[in-house]
Amino acid sequence: MRRLTVLQLLPELQVGGVEQGTIEIAAALVRAGHRALVVSAGGALVPALEATGATHHALPIGRKRLTTLRLARELRKLIEREAVDIVHARSRLPAWIGHFALDALPAATRPRWMTTVHGPYTVNRYSRIMVSGERVIAISEFIHDYIRRAWPAIPPARITIIPRGVDRTRYPRDFVPDATWSARWREQHPALARRHALVLPGRLTRWKGQEDFIRLIARLVGQGLPVHGLLAGGPHPRKRAFEHELRQLVSALEIEPAVSFLGHRSDLREVLSMSACAFSLTGEPEAFGRTTVEALSLGVPVIGYDHGGTGEILRSLFPAGVVPVGDIDAAAARCAAFLDKRPPVPVIHPYTVERMQAATLAVYAELAASQRA
Repeated sequence: MRRLTVLQLLPELQVGGVEQGTIEIAAALVRAGHRALVVSAGGALVPALEATGATHHALPIGRKRLTTLRLARELRKLIEREAVDIVHARSRLPAWIGHFALDALPAATRPRWMTTVHGPYTVNRYSRIMVSGERVIAISEFIHDYIRRAWPAIPPARITIIPRGVDRTRYPRDFVPDATWSARWREQHPALARRHALVLPGRLTRWKGQEDFIRLIARLVGQGLPVHGLLAGGPHPRKRAFEHELRQLVSALEIEPAVSFLGHRSDLREVLSMSACAFSLTGEPEAFGRTTVEALSLGVPVIGYDHGGTGEILRSLFPAGVVPVGDIDAAAARCAAFLDKRPPVPVIHPYTVERMQAATLAVYAELAASQRA
């Protein structure tokens, strides 16, 4: 394959699955001898992106205001200046800006256009841009099925399923936190020396399942089981009211000693490894379920609702962890059984970052070599 210049578009480079995937693909491109460019408003992960050898260009293409449309001209100039071969959009507003930028270029020299659908967007004209790519990546079977239902006119051949993945070198089965981290953890959480740690990872937001998790902890405590619930994730800086509601729920259920709010964690791997069980209790189906795979990679059992990407992963890798959506009693009973007898977790699984990178680069190569429609 000839050397390609691939430009990825997303709103910003803060913490999240879209951002992580962008960096992972940039790293794979550079490693394969290609040029990787990213346009976003910037953020905490820019140094991590640049450490791969990729180049970041700061443009606020995800800012939701009419003036953002003017950035299409600036983006077009960047595309021409950098001789971009493929533009890969990962979010709706950046995709529209990318679409307008490409539309202003001569068809014969226009870069190829592809998109990744990272979630089940509201079905409307605004969202349709995410299936406008000459190639469309769906990050799970669940998202593929959503695309086929929501946009039946999209030719199936244009859609490629490429599940997200985890780095098995970062999430190995035999992982043990280092002595310094472990000592600090024991000092900060002395109650865990006598209790089973149960963790629900995820930003504190209403659909992520923290309310169900707190009620599950209350049920287990009521049964006399020595458990401690860990909420690993913080609220959005401008949306702290929900955290207050959760703390009120903990107080109302009288389980304050059995629940800890850990806030945002950069050490989630370590927290997962110290847990007896991880949970995914989302009220809405997740597009993929990265933390489910991370926990399973570490050998930590996961209990999750049977929908979306998490249900898909669990049915494939760890069916013992699947429970009906919204059934807190079933989740509590399954957890109690796991604490009584820890279930085996499979060592090998297909959800690896290496597989995701190779499959994405194969789509780039195929698109670059194909004739325009």
